[in-house]
Amino acid sequence: MRTATLLCAAAALATGVTVPASAQTAAAPMDPNPVVVVDCFSKAQVRPREYLLACGDGNNRLVNLRWNSWGQRTATAIGTDMVNDCTPYCAAGRFRAYPVTVTLSRPRQWPGHPDVQRYTSIRLLYTDKAPPPVAKDVTYKLVY
Repeated sequence: MRTATLLCAAAALATGVTVPASAQTAAAPMDPNPVVVVDCFSKAQVRPREYLLACGDGNNRLVNLRWNSWGQRTATAIGTDMVNDCTPYCAAGRFRAYPVTVTLSRPRQWPGHPDVQRYTSIRLLYTDKAPPPVAKDVTYKLVY
């Protein structure tokens, strides 16, 4: 650990980057085998800034995700759910923003990838109003 800290500090000095003392001691070590979330295109992601919920038509996307935690059992973020209101129909609809807290959970082995765990559940907790007719607190199974 001491060697890794010294190497990071040396690299920061070599590139001219200043690392505050609090960041040097507060940073948690990266998990070499993090649990992933799999997107519509079967791509494994860790802490994505965006996540497409409606793979078929693209009418529901989580954006501006800021992850508070990413662990072996759960991951939690705040962000915005951009949902097409499909009024009068989806091609002519307007995307509306809904603030949301996102929780990923239920890690399981990713089929075809025996050494990778993926989250299989996503909970959306809308912090203001939810897109009609969705409940303010809803959980979906992630099947990708």
